[in-house]
Amino acid sequence: MVTQVKTWGNSQGIRLSKDLLSLAGIQNNDYLTIELIDGNIVLKKTFRHRTLEERASEFDGKVGPHQEFEWDTPVGRERW
Repeated sequence: MVTQVKTWGNSQGIRLSKDLLSLAGIQNNDYLTIELIDGNIVLKKTFRHRTLEERASEFDGKVGPHQEFEWDTPVGRERW
């Protein structure tokens, strides 16, 4: 695949085909690490942000070791 470097705002950018990204397992909003190895630019798929639900599923749905605390009813002008 041949592509061309183009101006993108105050930077330069390249476009990669949907087929190439699909083969690499890269989707929109994925994070990539950019490295320069022997004069070549190498893109590697890295960290993907996980939702709280995804993280909690690793711990059987429990977010912490603590129980919920009952604060009782408001006494003054505070709002819960």
